[in-house]
Amino acid sequence: MSDDHHHESEPRWKHDGVRVIPGDRLDPNTAQTPGMFRQAAIDHARVGAQKIWAGTVSIAPDAKTGVHHHGALESVIFVVRGHARMRWGERLEFTAEAKAGDFIFIPPYVPHQEINADPHETLECVLVRSDNEAVVANLTDIEPVEKPEAVHWVDPIHKHP
Repeated sequence: MSDDHHHESEPRWKHDGVRVIPGDRLDPNTAQTPGMFRQAAIDHARVGAQKIWAGTVSIAPDAKTGVHHHGALESVIFVVRGHARMRWGERLEFTAEAKAGDFIFIPPYVPHQEINADPHETLECVLVRSDNEAVVANLTDIEPVEKPEAVHWVDPIHKHP
């Protein structure tokens, strides 16, 4: 039996099975929202994911995102470090707080704003969505209660305005 023939008979999962994505090799080329920096770890392009998207998001101290929603997708945020404040609703009239170790669930089409409630520490989160592509609809017709312009998000793909 030649090496080529042996390779063809190996199960697919030997090469396309479990994948480890190193934390320092995440992909910033994903949908972004002003005020936050998202990086993809798991998506269709990177690992062939069919039904989920996962990555990280970080929000600078005191920073607030623009108002947005994620279309038909469900989202789960796990707070790794820091103190998050979430605002949501048609006028962002609802609010909730989350700290390290907490999970946040965001249903489809809910307009929301993520806020780093800590003036000194970066808010670091893991983000999981129910489809393989990150959908973000940035909403400009909802006036944020807490203005996102207070702190500009600056990173390798977002220059200071």
